[in-house]
Amino acid sequence: MRDPFRSMAILKPHPGKESELLAYLRDFYNMMYTKEYSRDMVFRDAKQPGILVHIRIWLSTEARDSAVEDPDVHRYWIGMPELATITVIYEELEPVFSTQDGIVEDIPDRGV
Repeated sequence: MRDPFRSMAILKPHPGKESELLAYLRDFYNMMYTKEYSRDMVFRDAKQPGILVHIRIWLSTEARDSAVEDPDVHRYWIGMPELATITVIYEELEPVFSTQDGIVEDIPDRGV
């Protein structure tokens, strides 16, 4: 079992769909939480209206693998293009450092 790891995506809601998208994401991410796949956060870019930043903390590699196979997850992924375009995806962000305890733990020194 691997420790939690992070992913990030940039979403651009279709015109007039932001409220519907946020409700959809709330349902989706609550389901992901209930099934213990991930913890999810969504941020709105205050300086670029219409841009949402999604951060996912996968609880483990096994949790991600289970989510990929889960038909409930697939239903949400299939419906997403009706509400938004995902413009950028970072599937596996590697922690480098953090000024807050507990955000980045036990990072090997890579000479950075």
